Amino acid sequence: MAEKKRGGNEPEPRPIIVKKIIVEGHGGHHGGAWKVAYADFVTAMMAFFLLMWLLGATTEKQRKGLADYFTPTLVEMKMGSAGSNGLFGGDSMVSKENYPTTGGQGNLAITIPRDASGTKDQGGKATRAADRAKFEAVKKELEARMARNKGMAKLRRNVRFTETREGLRIDLIDESNFAMFAMGTDRLLPQARELVSEVAGVVRGMPNPLIVRGHTDSLPYSSGQSMNNWMLSSARAEATRKTLAASGIGNDRFARIEGVADREPFAKGDVYDPRNRRMSIILGWTRGSGAGDENEAMDEETRAAIRERDNPATVARTEAVRIDMGGTTLPQGAQLVNPTAAGTSGKPGKH
Repeated sequence: MAEKKRGGNEPEPRPIIVKKIIVEGHGGHHGGAWKVAYADFVTAMMAFFLLMWLLGATTEKQRKGLADYFTPTLVEMKMGSAGSNGLFGGDSMVSKENYPTTGGQGNLAITIPRDASGTKDQGGKATRAADRAKFEAVKKELEARMARNKGMAKLRRNVRFTETREGLRIDLIDESNFAMFAMGTDRLLPQARELVSEVAGVVRGMPNPLIVRGHTDSLPYSSGQSMNNWMLSSARAEATRKTLAASGIGNDRFARIEGVADREPFAKGDVYDPRNRRMSIILGWTRGSGAGDENEAMDEETRAAIRERDNPATVARTEAVRIDMGGTTLPQGAQLVNPTAAGTSGKPGKH
């Protein structure tokens, strides 16, 4: 293309200059992103120190209340609330809700706990812990009372404490040189009566229910006798209950009086061991603690006793002993503690 000719009076054209400006980034301290991060950090630190202060300045109950307040609320449909029988059901807008909580009444959609009492299960655990503390106090007090009484101190080894699903079991155990009852009868001997009175003095002030259970060994009565181990264990349990009642235990405290004969032996390896003759005084769990519920698993000792009771070999041996005791020989393993007295009584070797 030919260059356009310029007139004589026209000025010389100016060159076109393009200026490219490159803006360099400023230093980090001139930006604003760090301020956001710093603000988040300061906020988190403030929340942390506030939490530390709350943990140190509040009680356990207050902390539980704070935790419940910030716990996400339970949201359910109307069908899980007041008298509902289907979707969007219910008898009225002001009916009482039935959410599974121990908290107070909320609105129709949510329920917020009113206090820090916790759930029913937590309450049961707290009650059980309180009962265990009572049981430990009972054990220590009874041991102290026996230690102060010179006549009772030597019987300390005849008293055993065991926590079971029923409560604190206090076993008063016979030995070869000590018997709770006169041989083959339900008559408490003087030392045993005093021992039962000591137990009564310890458990008298507690509201827990009491269970009295009688046990015997496996030595049966001779043939022709009207008495048997079931009747004897029951009669001895009743005699023990009477002694407890005479020592100040109210009648409403007794939950059960039982005689289990030889079905729950103390010495499982020898059904004729004198220690199997014993009285069990059980201080039960407080109602509502959940420890004595029927559907709770049995303790290992009870399960072992049931297995031993139902063992076919044990059943056969017991039956053989029952049949043979009408004759002239004793079963294998049986030993007469008092041969002279046994010869004149209706039940050989029975204490």
